[in-house]
Amino acid sequence: MEPSSSQSVVAFESSHRAPCQEVGLVLQAIGIPSEVVHDGSLWCVAVDARHHSAAVEEIEDYLRDKSAELPRVESRVKLFGGAILGGVFYVSILVSVAILDNISAYGMQWGEAGSMRAGAVMSGQIWRTVTALTLHADTLHLMSNLVFGGFFGLLAGRIFGGGVAWLAILIAGAMGNGLNAALREAAHTSIGASTAVFAALGILVAHALRPRAGDASTPMQRWSPLIAGVLMFAFLGLEGERTDVLAHTTGFVSGLIIGGLGSRLPERVLASERFQFAAAGMALAILVVSWGIAAIAR
Repeated sequence: MEPSSSQSVVAFESSHRAPCQEVGLVLQAIGIPSEVVHDGSLWCVAVDARHHSAAVEEIEDYLRDKSAELPRVESRVKLFGGAILGGVFYVSILVSVAILDNISAYGMQWGEAGSMRAGAVMSGQIWRTVTALTLHADTLHLMSNLVFGGFFGLLAGRIFGGGVAWLAILIAGAMGNGLNAALREAAHTSIGASTAVFAALGILVAHALRPRAGDASTPMQRWSPLIAGVLMFAFLGLEGERTDVLAHTTGFVSGLIIGGLGSRLPERVLASERFQFAAAGMALAILVVSWGIAAIAR
């Protein structure tokens, strides 16, 4: 680099002009003349060779003090434990029900007893909104929901904790089935965890939309999670020969609602292992009681 004077040397350099101007003001404040120059690739602060050592020392002290004064930026999204364990339970429950259904365990036609039949649900058989989430038409149907449900559930578990996340997913999935039943004719029947899968997606979107302190993002940035969620919903939820689009839609909307409510829970509550275990136990109890009622009512 060629300084602007044969007696000038570089005391500071940056790829941007603003830091150099800032440093120049610092040197000016202590009586050291300086010049901001550009050599074609970098911006530099040049000082007289006689003042070089003092200028460098002052600049280093200034940058050190400035770094110490910067506030420590914490992650905007707190992460909690139990996500993997929750995913293991999700997979175990769906696989177990698939096996029991396949062998007609306990002499019961599981699909008949637990499917979401709109007319039955609207006549009071609310447990079907839960049991239907654990039933699948075939292996491909099951595997699809294991993969996508496990993925979205893992993400939800990281931001809500495993117990709270899966309780929220179960409630939102059942709520989605209930809305689907209300909008369908009485003869409509559906099964599958996909309603809960898209509920999990809605929960993730709702959490991302939650206002955060100090957020200086633009309107487009603030709404981008919803746009991304809708695009993913369109990509995953509208294809397939036997796809129940309305169930996917009601699941997604229910997830937005439940996720919005869950996002209001204080971080100290989500960080409580006791609270997470209680939520997990409640989710498991809902499943067991629902299938118990289904077995008695068949």
